[in-house]
Amino acid sequence: MEVKIKKLKENAVLPTRATEGSAGADLYACIEESVTINPGEIKKIPTGVAIALPDSTAAAFLYARSGLGVKHGICLANGVGVIDSDYRGEIMVGLCNVSKEPYTISPNERICQMVISPVIIPEFKPAENLDKTDRGEGGFGSTGKK
Repeated sequence: MEVKIKKLKENAVLPTRATEGSAGADLYACIEESVTINPGEIKKIPTGVAIALPDSTAAAFLYARSGLGVKHGICLANGVGVIDSDYRGEIMVGLCNVSKEPYTISPNERICQMVISPVIIPEFKPAENLDKTDRGEGGFGSTGKK
């Protein structure tokens, strides 16, 4: 699949995959100077790039980088970012700090990873009844802790 990418700012870094087996491509902070995210704070960090996915059968998903999340408590404010196939604006990354220490994002730092995935576009049909399953309406821990 070909995904067109446009640098919107001269200092933008194009996404890169760290290894041949990497599912995601790292996105970089396109900022002129460092940005500090204090505990409990959310900051929108620009990437300086926009993409064009081929059609509605694909979307780009933004995920936290495990090192930032596990070591520093820096994760995506919305859990997973979704870039729809018809969006052509700059990819912005909402980062939050769930740690107890401030964290500083440096210019050109890798801030998240982008995974391009297929999307199934369903047709939603109203129904009076749904198929029965063993689980039924059980949720939020209904299958027990193992």
